[in-house]
Amino acid sequence: MKVLGSGRANGAISILHALGTGRGCSVGIQLDTVVQIIDKPNEVNGDRHGLLASVETCWRDAGLPIPDEFGWKVESSIPIGQGLKSSSALSCAALRALNSCSWTGLSNSEIADLATKSQLLSKCAITGSMDDNWASLEPGWKLVDPSMSASESIIIQGKMDDSLSVLVCLRGDRSVEISSTRFLEQRQIFERALASIMSGSALDSLSSNGMAVSAATGDHVALRISNLCIASGAIACGISGSGPAIAIVCFQEDAESISGIIDEMGLHTIQTRFASHASPLEEVS
Repeated sequence: MKVLGSGRANGAISILHALGTGRGCSVGIQLDTVVQIIDKPNEVNGDRHGLLASVETCWRDAGLPIPDEFGWKVESSIPIGQGLKSSSALSCAALRALNSCSWTGLSNSEIADLATKSQLLSKCAITGSMDDNWASLEPGWKLVDPSMSASESIIIQGKMDDSLSVLVCLRGDRSVEISSTRFLEQRQIFERALASIMSGSALDSLSSNGMAVSAATGDHVALRISNLCIASGAIACGISGSGPAIAIVCFQEDAESISGIIDEMGLHTIQTRFASHASPLEEVS
């Protein structure tokens, strides 16, 4: 097996769900997906929506060069279907692999646009996940307008303290159907989260957004867990994406005790940090 090109992108957690106000914001975490392009077909497990096929279609539709015969090889530490942006990471990493393989020199904004088209084509995202794509490609957070192209979408952006711990509480696969109407019914809380971002308080927004998503999805257990974590020392806490995973931000010294509280509920946590640097393109082996 010969590796023709490879790319990496990271998972992320939500700061503001795009269905609430028409504006979205996510921030990368240090869980990642690595995609390699190899010289022969290969079966990939876990691509539930056929996203890699959509990536290839969008790449070809853009008139970009691609090998006559190739396969995908995927390795990922991001749990799938829990609101941790695994689809954005997969599509962005795959596009970076094609970019590496074909020497096309695409910018991050061009990759983000193709990732959005790929996710819409595969129907794994309602809005195209522009905010999630940016978070998978670059460190820090970006508040974006998902109706715009990637290069024009950024409204405001900022950094996160990468010394903070990020605990991800895993609660299994998503079971609720996402209703745009129910998200709009919580617009007042989402607007509060948006106002926090606009004032530079991204962590306050994470918690307010979590409250709104809990209400929109009827996930009252998530709200109770979030409140307990805040009472136990967490700086911010809330559902990521449409759930059910819960993102908990805390100081390093509080991570063990908060993880212990989650463990006592019979739930599992992953401890990580905010992404602190852009994932580079991988050289061809």
